[in-house]
Amino acid sequence: MSTRIASRFASLKREGRAGLVAYVMASDPDHETCFEILRGLPDAGADVIELGFPFTDPMADGPSIQKAALRALKAGGSLRKTLELAKRFRATNTDTPLILMGYANPIESMGYDAFAKAMKESGADGAIIVDLPPEEDTPLRAAFDANGLSIIRLATPTTDSNRLTKVLAGASGFLYYVSVAGVTGANAATSVDVRAAVARLKRSTDLPLAVGFGVREPEAARAIALTADAVVVGSAFVDEIAAGPTPQAVERVLRKVAQLSEAVRSARELEGTPA
Repeated sequence: MSTRIASRFASLKREGRAGLVAYVMASDPDHETCFEILRGLPDAGADVIELGFPFTDPMADGPSIQKAALRALKAGGSLRKTLELAKRFRATNTDTPLILMGYANPIESMGYDAFAKAMKESGADGAIIVDLPPEEDTPLRAAFDANGLSIIRLATPTTDSNRLTKVLAGASGFLYYVSVAGVTGANAATSVDVRAAVARLKRSTDLPLAVGFGVREPEAARAIALTADAVVVGSAFVDEIAAGPTPQAVERVLRKVAQLSEAVRSARELEGTPA
């Protein structure tokens, strides 16, 4: 398991607040603009970064991230380019956890061992592979274990107790709770639903819980931050890239990150909620 992830969540716990996990698509809208966004994310308030690698058939993603993947592919994006971006980012920042997120096909083309070694060399800390279920990720998990990397699993509102046991077996880093049944960018779950789900999951695991899907505005982020260990935001940032001319994309994304980070950081203080 990545010590960088563990250290970051331990720090958040000491501070008595939730963290912000910020997702961007590698090479969107181009390599250099993406790198400038990556480099600016920590200072804007991102506690953990998810870096998506583009794929032609992102089945779990909604229109925003599908379009981001197409822009990235058009700009020459690939898994190898994603690893290069990760390495460039790590040269500028040694503390912020960096998670790769995507689909199994490009990894299988590279090979699990080669992928894990390349991840370690890039300074990435772990990965979320959306379409690789626990029953099929044993080879990847072995390669990750050998390189000190975390394999981060997904749970959903339809994950029952029996399935949750399988999801948690071998998982490390944190558990990503997909708060709605649907694709990325879908409507956010209610705060009552999230609170109940977090309570249920915490009875089954000591892993930190990051909650996402459909979080776009400060109010939704603040509500989740009251109980979850981290709030994941992706489509809202990707949409800022697509919202206007590329030269202003970095500024737009980082402004949105700062806005949502402030909501997450202040949530428990405003509500008087204990850590």
